[in-house]
Amino acid sequence: MRKATIAAKPRPDSEASAVGQCLCGAVEVEIGTPARWAWHDHSSATRRAHGAAYATYVGSWRKRFRVTRGADEITRFKDVATGTTRSFCARCGTPLAYERARSAHMVNVPRALFAGRTGREPRYHVAIDQLQDWTYLGEPLVPLKGFPGIVWERPTRRKRGRTRGISD
Repeated sequence: MRKATIAAKPRPDSEASAVGQCLCGAVEVEIGTPARWAWHDHSSATRRAHGAAYATYVGSWRKRFRVTRGADEITRFKDVATGTTRSFCARCGTPLAYERARSAHMVNVPRALFAGRTGREPRYHVAIDQLQDWTYLGEPLVPLKGFPGIVWERPTRRKRGRTRGISD
């Protein structure tokens, strides 16, 4: 386990911020708001790192990013081939940061770590060509009878007389 090289810095009182934390609460991070930008990342590397269809990130200038608690609980994975580093909570495994060597002045933080606003809405999609066919794309959903809080995509009805063929 490697310790994080991101040092905690005191926040100037005049700067608004957003505070986020990992699942277990051992690590807390803070960014100055508004965040620089926000996007949905559909790349296979991010999909595997998060175990999800895609991850939504907010980008912060490195000088506006701070680890305010649990810096000793952060472990990192450096991908030498891509020049990227991903930081995780060593206790619960929550992804905490994504850094790229070509953008050394930026730290990208999963949007889900923040309960409140970050000052940016995700309007960009990265690696959209890697979007998976099983990803939810906003299809209409209806409540699943007998299962409160669960919704599902009702299958479309086929017209009478049409049979399902090999090409369907």
